[in-house]
Amino acid sequence: MRIACWSGPRNISTALMRSWSSRKDAAVIDEPFYAYYLKQKGLEHPMYKEILKNYSINYEDIVGKLISDIPQKKKIWYQKHMSHHLIDFKNIDWIKKFENCILIRQPNEVINSYTKKNKLYSIEELGYPQQYKIVKFLQKSDKSFIVIDSSDLLKNPENALSKWCKKININFDKSMLSWEKGNHPNDGIWWKHWYENVIESTGFQKLKKRDISIESKYDSIYNEAMKYYNYLSKFK
Repeated sequence: MRIACWSGPRNISTALMRSWSSRKDAAVIDEPFYAYYLKQKGLEHPMYKEILKNYSINYEDIVGKLISDIPQKKKIWYQKHMSHHLIDFKNIDWIKKFENCILIRQPNEVINSYTKKNKLYSIEELGYPQQYKIVKFLQKSDKSFIVIDSSDLLKNPENALSKWCKKININFDKSMLSWEKGNHPNDGIWWKHWYENVIESTGFQKLKKRDISIESKYDSIYNEAMKYYNYLSKFK
């Protein structure tokens, strides 16, 4: 079984990858399209030179790997994807071979976290429009999918993960609730910049209610993101 989790940035997606990697029957991969995305967009993200040097920038080659044999002879291959790393939506038929999950988060939380780490110019960088396109594609293809809100996952990880596992007809494993501290072998090399919270964790953090304010210059991005977020939330 291949699982594709389509997230936006700063959305506990790495903690979720940790969760799946804790299963003895699962292999994981971390953002396989990141280098391709940076090359296509001409972006200079933190560590972009190292990323372009160490990872494939050829879309077809990456897809070929993702649909090939599951690594380490495992039963499950969990693939952590950033939805905005998809660029050509006329060439995503391959995702029909996967159990697809859309991982969403409140836009104010995403923007607040993202802008602490990187410059933000467009909603396209946050993945909401791409998540919408993925859902529309899966609906048109008559393929089932699941939408999980990160807040629901943090409120009750066992409940959210159990429902997910049941949806795709596998057994929930309590090992998914904890993991070893530190960076992991399957982390992309970008962990040094982006994963400072996750590498200090051993499980999902408790959901904390916070008053979050974002700079007014991001208002238009926030308002547009909320339209997509509200639509996607209907499928939770």
